[in-house]
Amino acid sequence: MTGSLPPLTLVIGGARSGKSAFAEGLVAGSGRPRRYIATAEAWDDEMRDRIARHRADRGTGWITVEAPLDLAAALAAVRAEEAVLVDCATLWLTNHLLADHDIAAETGRLLAALSACPAPVVIVSNETGWGIVPENALARRFRDEQGRLNQRLAGDADLVVAVMAGLPMVLKGRLP
Repeated sequence: MTGSLPPLTLVIGGARSGKSAFAEGLVAGSGRPRRYIATAEAWDDEMRDRIARHRADRGTGWITVEAPLDLAAALAAVRAEEAVLVDCATLWLTNHLLADHDIAAETGRLLAALSACPAPVVIVSNETGWGIVPENALARRFRDEQGRLNQRLAGDADLVVAVMAGLPMVLKGRLP
């Protein structure tokens, strides 16, 4: 996919839907220098392997920045000529929930940073609301907070693409 990216794009989908690969294609197709802002933390060997696979699948040509909590600072460091991929809002939210941070305040900081970013940003997020109601309070809170975050991101985004089974469906805006 080639073309000019809007200021903010949200790519949303379920686990293993193809959303990250689609988002990477959007950023790569922009023709701009590529910055990847990663929010995952490697707490165990399986997660370290998963991160390594993601990095290998992405290939070369990306500047990678680790920002599991402070996306605002990572976005503030972006250069105007770049295109940015944030992968993903779901792990960022998880990190803040587990750290018992003020989710409303952190979400406000993130949305302000996205709005102020001088380069186009593609942010990936998981759709978690299509499953069953979780059996514990933390999981229910996560699902609810993720739904609220996704709504705020989609409201601010110029382009929203849902990916299911590797197929993109434009929900808002137009693909470049």
